[in-house]
Amino acid sequence: MRFWRVVLLSMMLAACGPSTGGGPIGVAIIGAPESLFQQGVRLSPAAQHLRAATYEGMVSLDPGGQVVPAIAERWIVTDDGLSYIFRLRDGTWPDGEEITATDIRRLLRDSLRRLRGTALGLDLAKVADIRAMTGRVVEVRLSSPMPDFLRLMAQPELGFVKSGSGAGPMVMSRDDDGTLARLSALPPETRGLPAREDWEAVARPVNVEALSARAAVAAFSRGDIDLVLGGSIVDFPLAEAGPLSRGTIQVDPALGLLGLVFRDDEGLLADPARREALSMAIDRTALIQPFGLGGWQASTWIVPPGLFADAPYSEQRWPELSLEQRRATAAARVRAWEAETGKKAEVAVGLPPGPGSDLLFRELARAWASIGVAAVRKAPGEGAALELRDSLARYGSARWYLNQFNCGLKAGLCSPEADALVRESLTAEDPAERERLLVEAHSELIAREVYIPLGAPVRWSLVRGSLANYLANQWGLHPLFPLSQPTT
Repeated sequence: MRFWRVVLLSMMLAACGPSTGGGPIGVAIIGAPESLFQQGVRLSPAAQHLRAATYEGMVSLDPGGQVVPAIAERWIVTDDGLSYIFRLRDGTWPDGEEITATDIRRLLRDSLRRLRGTALGLDLAKVADIRAMTGRVVEVRLSSPMPDFLRLMAQPELGFVKSGSGAGPMVMSRDDDGTLARLSALPPETRGLPAREDWEAVARPVNVEALSARAAVAAFSRGDIDLVLGGSIVDFPLAEAGPLSRGTIQVDPALGLLGLVFRDDEGLLADPARREALSMAIDRTALIQPFGLGGWQASTWIVPPGLFADAPYSEQRWPELSLEQRRATAAARVRAWEAETGKKAEVAVGLPPGPGSDLLFRELARAWASIGVAAVRKAPGEGAALELRDSLARYGSARWYLNQFNCGLKAGLCSPEADALVRESLTAEDPAERERLLVEAHSELIAREVYIPLGAPVRWSLVRGSLANYLANQWGLHPLFPLSQPTT
C-alpha cells in the first residue's frame, strides 16, 4: 500500500503544478500523437522513450548513451565472454511482489520469443540460454562472445512488463484527452536505493507528448516546452528556422543507416550493375550541403569499414574514379538498357513529407538526371522502387547493419547467401573467423546491390539552455528519467 500512496502522490505533483525544481519539464517527441503509446515490439521513437522511462530492463542507458544498472544492480562477464551473470537489485514490482531471478528469466524468455521475426530479434540470436541461479542472480549464456551485448540488453523493447506494469524508474498517468503522458520519478527506496527525505521537492515531473515536427518547433518557440526529441533529416530545415536565441539545436553523432532501399528489381533495376549506377551518380557532398550539417559522415558502403578490426575495404567505394568518371560509367549502362528495351529510364523514390525530403529529392533528381534517369517522387508505401531507410544502430557492430537486410524481414532486396554467413558467424569462436564471415556477408550484399548508402542518419533535438542532464549521443535515445533528477 505504501508503494501506491507514493505513486498517487507523485502523479498529483505532476498534474498540479511546479515543483521546487521549477515545475514540470515539457518534452515533445516528433511523431504522430498516437505513436507515444504504441505497444508491441516495433516501437516508434516516441514509444521507445516512454517505454524506457516506465519499464526498466536488466540495464539502461544514461544521458551519454553509456550502460548503467537498472533491474540488475551489478554484473560480471566470464573470461571467455560467453556468460553474463547479473545480480538483481532488492526491489519490488508495482503489485508489491519481490523481483526474483525466476521472474526475470521468464520475462526475458518471453521478450525473446516476441521479438522473433524482427531485426532486434536477429540481433539477440546469440542468446543461447537464460538461467535463474539463485533468488536474485540470473545468468545469460551466449553462443559466442558479443562485446556489445549489454548495450543490446538496454534497448527499450527489453523492458520488463509484469501484470501490465513495469518497475519504473518513472510512473505514468495520462491527461484527460489521452495525448499527454505525465511522468513522475519513483522515490529511490522503491528502486532498491537509499531513501532521500527531500525527494518530493527536488524530483521534477516530466510531461511528454508526440507532435509533428512543425508543431514541436512552434511549441518550443513559444516557450511551451523545454525539449524536442526525435528530429530527423526529413524535418531538419524546420529546426534551422527556429528561434535559436531561446534554445539550442543539438545534433547527435549518430550511427546507423541513411539511404535508399530497393523494393523491387524489375525493368531498369533488374541488373545489379544498373542499381549500382544510381549509387555511383550521387555526389554525397552536394547532397548534404543544402542542410548546412557540418561533420556529417557520408558513406558508400553498408557497413562502415571502421567497424571491422582490420578495415577490409577503402573508406569509400570507387576510389580510383572521379565523380565525372563514375557518372560516365553509370550513364553508359543506362543508355545500353534504353537502347535494348526502347524505354526511357525512370525511377520512383518514396520519401516521407517534409522540407528535408524536398531537399533530398531535389539533389537525387539532379544526380540521376546527369546519367539520363528521370526521378519521380512518391509517398512511402505507394509502390516506389526505392524508399528511404533511416535507422539508428542499436549497437556498434557490423552484424547490426547486416541484420537490417535479412530476407526474413521482407524489407526490400536481400541476399540469402549473406544471411547464411551471418548465421554461421553466431557460433564461430575465433574472432578472426567471425570477422571473415561478416566481411563476406557484406560483400554478398554489395554484389547484390540491395541498397544505396548515403551516410549516417541525422538526429536533432532542440534543448532549452536551462535543461540539465541532456547529452547528445551516438544512439539517438535520450532517457527521460535523468531529466527529472537534481543535478546536485
